[in-house]
Amino acid sequence: MISIKQYIGDRAFYKKVLTVTVPIMIQNGITNLVNLLDNVMVGRLGTEAMSGVSIVNQFIFIFNLLIFGAISAAGIFTAQYYGLKDNEGVRHTFRFKFLINLLAGIIGVAVFILFSDGLISLFLHDAGNVGNLELTRELGHKYLNVMLFGLIPYAISQVYASTMRETGETVMPMLAGIVAVVTNFVLNLILIFGYLGAPAMGVRGAALATVISRFAELIVLVAYAHIKKDKFPYLTGAYRSFRIPAGLFATITVKGIPLMLNEFFWAIAMTMRNQCYSTRGLDVVAAQNISSTIFNLFSVVYISLGSGIAIIIGSLLGAGRLDEAEDTDKKLIGFSIMCGVGVCALLSLSSIFFPSFYNTTDEVRSLASYMMVVSALTMPFCAFANAAYFTLRSGGKVMVTILFDSFYMWTVVVPACAIFAYLTDVSIYVLFAIGQGVDIFKMIFGSILLKRKTWLKTIVTKTESADIT
Repeated sequence: MISIKQYIGDRAFYKKVLTVTVPIMIQNGITNLVNLLDNVMVGRLGTEAMSGVSIVNQFIFIFNLLIFGAISAAGIFTAQYYGLKDNEGVRHTFRFKFLINLLAGIIGVAVFILFSDGLISLFLHDAGNVGNLELTRELGHKYLNVMLFGLIPYAISQVYASTMRETGETVMPMLAGIVAVVTNFVLNLILIFGYLGAPAMGVRGAALATVISRFAELIVLVAYAHIKKDKFPYLTGAYRSFRIPAGLFATITVKGIPLMLNEFFWAIAMTMRNQCYSTRGLDVVAAQNISSTIFNLFSVVYISLGSGIAIIIGSLLGAGRLDEAEDTDKKLIGFSIMCGVGVCALLSLSSIFFPSFYNTTDEVRSLASYMMVVSALTMPFCAFANAAYFTLRSGGKVMVTILFDSFYMWTVVVPACAIFAYLTDVSIYVLFAIGQGVDIFKMIFGSILLKRKTWLKTIVTKTESADIT
C-alpha cells in the first residue's frame, strides 16, 4: 500500500524548495504574464494579426525548446559538479553550453529564413470560417522577419541564466527576466499602438519590442556575471580558450545530442498536434492561441518545480547522497501534483472571463473557454509527468527520458490526433478533448520508470585539473 506521508515534507523541506523555485516561478511567471498581455494587445488588432503571430510563435517555441535541450545535458553535469564544489568542471560545462547554443542559434535563423513561407502555410486551412488567410500569412511574415534578430541573444542569455540556476544563483536570472519583460511590455504599448509619438507598427512593433527585451536580458546577465566574478568563480578564464576535456566533451555530447533531439522532436510533436487542430479552421488557431497563452501562465508553477527538481536532486546525486535524493524526490513530486490541482481550479475559473479581452468573434471566445477547461483538467497529470521527466533527467537517464517524452508524443498523441483530424469529420470540441486527454496515460509510464530507480546514481567525478585555461 502506498503511504501518502512519504510524499509530504515538513516546513523546513518546503522552505528549502521554495527558496530554490520561487525566484524561477517569479521570473517565468512575469515572462508569461507579459506574454499574455502582449498577446491581448496583439489580439486587439484582430483575428488575423493574432493568428499570424500565434503561428510564428509555434515555431519560435520549437527553437526555444531546442535551446533548452541543447543546454540540458550539460546542465545535468553542471548541477552535479556544483554538488562536488568543482569549479573547473562547471567552467567546462559552461563552455560547452556557449558553443552549442551559438551553433543552434545560427542554424535556427537560417532555417526560418529559408522555410518561413512553408512553415506558416501548414496552419492555414480554409474550413469556411471567418478570417482572411492571405492577410494572416502576410502578418506572420512581418512578425517573423523582425523576431529573427532576437534568436541568438536569447540563446546566449540562456547559457548564463541556466548555469547560474544550476549553481545556486536563482535570483539574478529572475531580475534579468524582470528587466526583459518590463522592457517588452512598455515597448509593446509604444510600438504596437503608436503611443508617445511613435509610429503604430502593429505586429512588427510587437516583434521589435521582444527583440529589444532579449538584448536587455543578455546585457544584464553578462554584466552582472563578469562584474561579480567572486560569486561565479567558474567564469574566471572561461573565454581564455574554449578547451573542454575530450572525455567530458564526448560524455556530454553522447547525452546531449539525444536530449536536444528529444526536446526538438517533442516541440515539433506539440506543434503537429496544434496543426491537426488547425484543420478545423482559422478560428481554431485563434482560440488555441488564447487558451495556450493563459495555460502557459498557470503552468509556470509546476514547470518551475521541475527546474527545482533538476537543481536539488542533481546536487544531491552529485554529492552521493542517494537515499536523501530518493526521499526528497518523492516529496517534490507530491508537491508538484498538489500545485497542479491548485492551478487547475484557477485556470477553470479564468475560462469564464479571459477570452472576452480579445477583439474576435463570439465563436472564437466560446471555443477558447472550452479549450481552457479541458486543458485545466489535464494539469495535475502534466505536473506529475513534468516532475518525472526532470527526475529521470537529473540522473542522466537520457534514453529513458526520450522514451517517456518525445517517443510517447510521436507514437500515441500525434497519431491519435492525426487520425481523428484527417480521417474523420469530428468537431474541434471532440478532436481537442482527444488530443489533450490521450496525454494523461503518460502518467502510468512515468510511474513505472520512477519505481525502477535507475536514475539514482552519481555520474560525475572530481576533475583532475584545476587550471583555468
